[in-house]
Amino acid sequence: MTARNLSLETTFALLGFTDYPELQIPLFLMFLIMYIITVVGNLGMMVIIKTNPKFHTPMYFFLSHLSFVDFCYSSIVTPKLLENLVMADKSIFYSSCMLQYFLSCTAVVTESFLLAVMAYDRFVAICNPLLYTVVMSQRLCALLVAGSYLWGMFGPLVLLCYALQLNFSGHKLINHFFCEYTALIAVSSSNTHIPLLLLFGLATFNEVSTLLIILTSYVFIFVTVLNIRSASGRRKAFSTCASHLTAITIFHGTILSLYCVPNSKNSRQTVKVASVFYTVVNPMLNPLIYSLRNKDVKDAFRKLIDTKASFH
Repeated sequence: MTARNLSLETTFALLGFTDYPELQIPLFLMFLIMYIITVVGNLGMMVIIKTNPKFHTPMYFFLSHLSFVDFCYSSIVTPKLLENLVMADKSIFYSSCMLQYFLSCTAVVTESFLLAVMAYDRFVAICNPLLYTVVMSQRLCALLVAGSYLWGMFGPLVLLCYALQLNFSGHKLINHFFCEYTALIAVSSSNTHIPLLLLFGLATFNEVSTLLIILTSYVFIFVTVLNIRSASGRRKAFSTCASHLTAITIFHGTILSLYCVPNSKNSRQTVKVASVFYTVVNPMLNPLIYSLRNKDVKDAFRKLIDTKASFH
């Protein structure tokens, strides 16, 4: 039997947080509440933006796609996490694990580029307000979003092709709560030097390029805002960027913290905790960040809730 056929018969077990058996139920309840908030918040944001003409602008167009990606990302990872916290059988099939890796990695890369696109959108809106509607045309917005999704799939697909060539046989224990790439290939009996090198190269390119776009955009934004004479004008300009800056700080702060974690057995728990932030916490916080700091979104949420309540 070939190594490829042996891999197809492989099952993995996601260890997750089994080191803390007394916390399984509390963690299940906490992650369940967070997942419900994530689903309601992101789907609610998408419905509000779609149904309210006031939000048919480039900024909210990008925000609706960010909400879609966050909803998908959380739904790819969290249900299996919840299942493993209460079920004795923590196994996952080879094909399911590979699919979960690909979809989750696609979501995180897509989100990083969507956040960069949103930074560029704020740059155009604040630095070139008179040309905003011309520059941020529907065609350009669609191309920027499509490019984010396509690049989000490209890198993970390359890594997936290499992962599929690795030899996995028998019952493998993955020391993570989902099929994260480094944890997945760590249980392979093949040489993983090239996949790890590719992962580092792609991850570095994604992080450096998106942060460069974000930082460049905000340098120009801050210079422009500081040149605004009225204090109220400066506050209004900064307030339009505050939610986006908060989302960027949480997302990229977590990703960069993973770069700083040394590759050792003792660091796996640190990696798991950091991974919870960008797989579970961040998708939950984004709709809250954008709605709590935006009066129009808060009013639209209230109207949506009142409309549903009136039907009952």
